[in-house]
Amino acid sequence: MSSQQGQDAKFFQRGKIEEFRAELQAAESKDKKYQKRKTVLKKIVANITMGNDMSPLFHDVIQCIGTPLLEIKKMVYLYLVSYGRSKPDQIHMVIPSFLQDCNDRNPLIRALAIRTMAYIPIPVVTEALSEQLRHCIKDRDPYVRKTAAICVAKVYVADARKAERAGFVEMLRDMLLDSNATVVANAVAALSEIGDRQDGVIFRLNLTVANKLIASLGESSEWGQIYILDSLLRFVPEEHSEAEMMGERIIVQLQHANSAVVLTAIKVLLYLMNYMENRRLIEHICKKMGPPLVALLSSGPEVQYVTLRNILLIIQRRPTVLKNDVKVFFCKYNDPIYVKLAKLEIMYRLAREENAQEVLTELEEYASEVDIDFVRKSVRSIGRLAIKVEAAADNCIQSLLTLIETKVTYVVQEAVIVIKDIFRRYPGKYEGIIPTLCENLDALDEPESKAAMIWILGQFANRIDNADELLDDLVYSFLDESTEVQLALLTATVKLFIYKSTSDTAKALVHKVLKWATEEIDNPDLRDRGFIYWRMLAVNPTLAQEIVLAQKPAITTDSDRMDRGALDQLLLHTGTLGSIYHKNPETFIRNAAGRALVDTPALNPSSRAVLIPLSRPHPPPTTVTVQGPGPIEPTSIPPTEPSNPTTTAPAEAGGQDLLDVGDAVVRAENYDGEADVDGEDEDEVPRKAGDPYANLDNAFGGYLADKPQPIGRGRGESTNFDDLLL
Repeated sequence: MSSQQGQDAKFFQRGKIEEFRAELQAAESKDKKYQKRKTVLKKIVANITMGNDMSPLFHDVIQCIGTPLLEIKKMVYLYLVSYGRSKPDQIHMVIPSFLQDCNDRNPLIRALAIRTMAYIPIPVVTEALSEQLRHCIKDRDPYVRKTAAICVAKVYVADARKAERAGFVEMLRDMLLDSNATVVANAVAALSEIGDRQDGVIFRLNLTVANKLIASLGESSEWGQIYILDSLLRFVPEEHSEAEMMGERIIVQLQHANSAVVLTAIKVLLYLMNYMENRRLIEHICKKMGPPLVALLSSGPEVQYVTLRNILLIIQRRPTVLKNDVKVFFCKYNDPIYVKLAKLEIMYRLAREENAQEVLTELEEYASEVDIDFVRKSVRSIGRLAIKVEAAADNCIQSLLTLIETKVTYVVQEAVIVIKDIFRRYPGKYEGIIPTLCENLDALDEPESKAAMIWILGQFANRIDNADELLDDLVYSFLDESTEVQLALLTATVKLFIYKSTSDTAKALVHKVLKWATEEIDNPDLRDRGFIYWRMLAVNPTLAQEIVLAQKPAITTDSDRMDRGALDQLLLHTGTLGSIYHKNPETFIRNAAGRALVDTPALNPSSRAVLIPLSRPHPPPTTVTVQGPGPIEPTSIPPTEPSNPTTTAPAEAGGQDLLDVGDAVVRAENYDGEADVDGEDEDEVPRKAGDPYANLDNAFGGYLADKPQPIGRGRGESTNFDDLLL
């Protein structure tokens, strides 16, 4: 084969249309074994591969379609796939040859013919294909049947309603029970493709079909297993026993050598565990998931990264899967930086009181690495570890102090940032290290670290003797600082004044900062905060003290966790791009189908409590009619009330549903999705007597009718879940 490829390499040279046409015409007279035609067609196909336009040869190439040689037929059909749709006025000349090949004795030719026709979405070709496809779906050869299954999906994309009327979807449903595993896998792939279309059918499985698909896994190829396993997400268990039985049968797939099969099997098991009641079985499945995931980390860096991003989601939902395997995620010297950063996050997630010292020792090693970004994340992880595991906080503080002593600028800045959070987490416990931080004040040149240090100076101004001098030095460059630092300086100087209200330096400092903030600054947030502070200090300093120095809630690690409902939804996309970006595919892929857990009696109460329903979007109407000549400018604007939104229920189609064929497929129009329609007005806020703004209701015209609504108001709406983990 390698020698043949080497010989074909010579054909990849740019040729001229006239030369190819002359060679094809010359080959018609003296070419008994079709060698000349084969050579010319190879040159043409090579030029198509290189991106050269060969469409002018359309009439000459289709003359070769009647050649009985399979290799030539393949090249002619490949040419037709490339240029057939661009020649709608000439494609009718090829249809008789298509129909003849559809009835050929050779199953390869029959499959080649219907596949080529399906790739040319022109009405005249689709019309001719319909009857032939009906026969090929029931062909005696499995190769033809599996090709026909994919062709149904192509026909559906070309004309969905026509494919439904022809009964192709029902035929695909019947192919799920085929005796050949490859045919079953292709039928599942086609139905999944159709079911993911917004204007298509909803592909669902009942228990009988799901068990049949699981039984065919052993005989399917790797791609077939992935399609079949992925389709099992379309089976919704009605009882706990159904999910438990299927989970026990799928566990075997975790031993597969292919990483995609393993990740898809894990996805199905995570889905089914939401419908299981047997805690012992759930723990057993979690225990079985760990070794395959660890084994995937011995693959190349790309597969490692995909696995790590999926593990990051899995351990948030099922922490027991890898709770004893934190050492597996220790970084190697030759790991790429993106793999190291992913491992660092997982180490923090798996850290607990029993292994905190091991993790801390490893993080201390990383803090002396060469890569600056990796060192920053390592130092920050030490601080996060102190916040998460209270027993390790003392050791983490000592590690941070040791790192500060290195005087490395970026290390010191990251340490200051995390120490500020540690002060919030453990108030009154570690304030003794503040003098060490003040000694390194000059090393801070980044906004975040500088703002953190300013917060420390303001929050503990009563314990820092020279806090006014330090803040005075920092305020010197107030107008040149970033907004983040300016806000921190403004609040810190107000705290200093409250703590040391008798100090002339503090009075002068707060007056200077408030004057700058309200007169020299254009940022509205900073200016408004300055006015608020100024008004509070002038009217009621006692109240200002209660507000500015109010007790702050302790920091917890709950903010690091993804919302449980969003996490359950995201785990349904394990092994896909969504699991790498940590976003649902519909947020970054046009027309992608969303997934969500379905509420049934078998769904766990904890999963039901955070369930995010998924409503299937309906396509917009084709035309929008606006009656009347247009808006008329009123001389006076009357008071307007927000009108209640009204919804019109879609009329049910009369007669028998074309796709009402059991539990396997369901029409999209009959989908029982939950619509979040809020028809009630919001509670009216009572007005106080003597309110000076009570008569301004109509000052802004009809503003209330068009008042902005909060994004993602209903739980069923699509929400862009950002990556909350890093």
